[in-house]
Amino acid sequence: MKKGNPWALIPFVVFLILFIGSGVITGDFYAFPVIVAIAISGAVALAMNRKESFSKKVDIFCKGAGNLNVMLMVVIFLLAGAFSAVTKGMGAVDSTVNFALSVVPPNMLVVGLFVIACFISLSMGTSVGTIVALAPIGVGISEHTDFSIALVMAAIVGGSMFGDNLSIISDTTITAVRSQGAEMKDKFRVNFWIVLPAAIVTSIILGLITMGEAAQVEHLNYNWIKIAPYVLVIILALTGMNVFLVLALGIVLAGAVGLADGSYHLMSLLQKIGEGMSGMYEMAFLAILIAGMVEIIKFNGGIDFLLHLATRRIKSKKGAEFGIAGLVGLTNLSTANNTIAILIAGPLAKNIADQYGIEPRKSASVLDIFSCTVQGLLPYGAQFLAAASVAGISPVSMLPYSFYPILIGICGIIAILVGYPAKKIA
Repeated sequence: MKKGNPWALIPFVVFLILFIGSGVITGDFYAFPVIVAIAISGAVALAMNRKESFSKKVDIFCKGAGNLNVMLMVVIFLLAGAFSAVTKGMGAVDSTVNFALSVVPPNMLVVGLFVIACFISLSMGTSVGTIVALAPIGVGISEHTDFSIALVMAAIVGGSMFGDNLSIISDTTITAVRSQGAEMKDKFRVNFWIVLPAAIVTSIILGLITMGEAAQVEHLNYNWIKIAPYVLVIILALTGMNVFLVLALGIVLAGAVGLADGSYHLMSLLQKIGEGMSGMYEMAFLAILIAGMVEIIKFNGGIDFLLHLATRRIKSKKGAEFGIAGLVGLTNLSTANNTIAILIAGPLAKNIADQYGIEPRKSASVLDIFSCTVQGLLPYGAQFLAAASVAGISPVSMLPYSFYPILIGICGIIAILVGYPAKKIA
């Protein structure tokens, strides 16, 4: 294997200095616009390697940015944003939360909040959106019981990471699948059976901690029809239908429900679809810019150097899977954003997976699981900050109760050690 060129990694270093440095100085890791940091890093990449003409380097950048998987990822981002916005706008989130709270026993409210967060995040594809929807309810429950507000918020954050890791419209899942060339349904099935034990054990732990406490939730209104688009998308995804068709049908059904009950008229529905798509523009352009920058770094020998560094002590397929887990975990620790971590680590993980015969469904699952493990434990991550701001507590106070992110990491390690899933026979 080529040893590569460590100097080609300077754009990565520039990105981390801009992103982490601004976070340390300002105390806010989201103060410096990440797309500006990537744009500056991309410019640095283009300025390097004076042996090549600038025109050729631009061509290389555009070739990476316009990669088939990147373009597919961008379109899926836009459709996922439209579906999320249309369903939320016609009241699907409120109906789903209200229905779930109506059926949860009064003495199981914290466990119920965790399970509700799992379903909402699986349906919406966003952990932060789930936290924003459920955190005020969690605060109310904590005020009427002796439950620690930090415990309740940690349960919601944990549940939100369940869908962030699994949902077919989650940007982390889309990125992991496309970067590894996996099928969405295959990645979902492998990933689901790895993390299901973690969700079950988390529910048991929360049940034991909160045993003997109860709070009464007032009667809440919900509409079954408004929940239907979420159920449809999950069912169709599990059947293996193409993700484009799944999301398109979800948007059509959600729009039809909204038109029928008066939540939308035709023009407001179209505007909501536009809003949803525009909400994903930053993520789409991030994917494009990072892919272009990575292609330049690869051309200059940076990826070969990282591969040599990451694999020099790897002796087996299991070692390679642990290498991928460590790679995405460290990247996530640096960027405080699991989607960006997968965007950066994905191409390298794909090379390692190809070299050691790791199936795309497994490498995609490893990327997603371990990025969500780290993200779910970062006090300076968006999820902790969102929950802490609603609850008026320190993000660090939630760490002792962050059972689910720890458990999915443990389950991920076990899956690697036992060789799950068994390789498909061609």
